[in-house]
Amino acid sequence: MTQALSTEEQSKDRYFQQLAKVAEEMVDEHGKDFAAGALVLAARWVAENRLGQTEKRPN
Repeated sequence: MTQALSTEEQSKDRYFQQLAKVAEEMVDEHGKDFAAGALVLAARWVAENRLGQTEKRPN
């Protein structure tokens, strides 16, 4: 028996599909090391709550 996905699960599934597409594109254009590094860096930014913040640089 197959259960239908909840609205939240459907939303999360769409994001996983988008991530997979972006990852595949990065691998195709720049290789798997770049793709893995970029995704790890993005995960770090999420964990550190740094998304959307611009870093102030000294003059």
